[in-house]
Amino acid sequence: MQASSVNTPIGDDIATIHVAIELSQRSWVIVIHSPDRGRLSRHKLEAGDVEELLGLLGKTRSRAARTLGRSPRMVSCYEAGYDGFWLDRRLQSAGIDNLVIDPASLSVDRRARQAKTDRIDGEKMIRALMAHLRGEPRVLSVVRVPTAEQEDARRRTRERERLIKEQTGHINRIKALLRGQGLAAGEPGRRDWGATWLAQQRDWQGQPLAPLLVEELSREHARLMLVRDQLKALGEEAMPQATVGKARQLARLKGIGPVFAATLAGELFWKDFTNRRQVGAYTGLTPSPWRSGRVEHDQGISKAGNRRVRHTAVELAWLWLRNQPTSALSRWFHDRVGEQRGRIRRIAIVALARKLVIALWRFLTVGMIPQDATLKA
Repeated sequence: MQASSVNTPIGDDIATIHVAIELSQRSWVIVIHSPDRGRLSRHKLEAGDVEELLGLLGKTRSRAARTLGRSPRMVSCYEAGYDGFWLDRRLQSAGIDNLVIDPASLSVDRRARQAKTDRIDGEKMIRALMAHLRGEPRVLSVVRVPTAEQEDARRRTRERERLIKEQTGHINRIKALLRGQGLAAGEPGRRDWGATWLAQQRDWQGQPLAPLLVEELSREHARLMLVRDQLKALGEEAMPQATVGKARQLARLKGIGPVFAATLAGELFWKDFTNRRQVGAYTGLTPSPWRSGRVEHDQGISKAGNRRVRHTAVELAWLWLRNQPTSALSRWFHDRVGEQRGRIRRIAIVALARKLVIALWRFLTVGMIPQDATLKA
């Protein structure tokens, strides 16, 4: 018997409709592989038109059901990015199994010049999806989608991060404008800075500052005060219920304040990790070796996962050395670093950060206090 030219899916995939959604701000490209057809079909929709998308998928499922004699399973996927997770929740509510894919986990062509279009990306994604459902290992990485409550709980820490950057930008702008006149900035964080200090300043000739410069400085100072008011209000708001329990437990340890506790609880420990390797991988603090033939060297940490958690973990590691000097982790650091400075110390603090987040994970999950660590009174 002559073999068919169409690749036959393995196992239950023969009754599965595979859908890849390539998202952009202008349009959505939908690539569909249906068991009743031997080729891929491609459709272009207006960006955000989820009802049109569901209508297209419904027609595809109905057509395949008439051919197969039963309603087929439908699995879709799209890359995590600008559109977030709302589309995943909408597809799941419509009875479609959806996967959110880490874009960095998909293999890419290594040729110097490669063609890249939404159509090509959609075809690559659907091939990876089919291979993943067949059980092939490491074809793609699936993002664990947070619940709406978990996603909302981490908004405060992220907003606080943006406001702090904005505050620093306003202060630097005020300093730069005054440095151009040969003046220091004084204390721009004071509310009466513009009315008292700025009004008394004179240039190198002893003349008052130019009126347009004073107006710009006043507006910049007003924006700085607005940001500070918002930061203060943000700190006085009640912590979201989704993170309050874990944040309070973390804050019991000496050296961990409410900001770090809320950041770790909202950004890291909302996930249910099964082992310490998953914790280290999500923080991006795991090593990235390069071994090929006789070539063998270390490329440093992977820097994958959540950058906010990684930055917080490294900052917390420095504070841990100061506030928990007798703990086993601090002794481990000092035994290996001693009095060395520079690169060796920076490498060791990254290793300490990874060990610390794993110890905090165990503290939250099984109640194991980090060895010789001190709790707050």
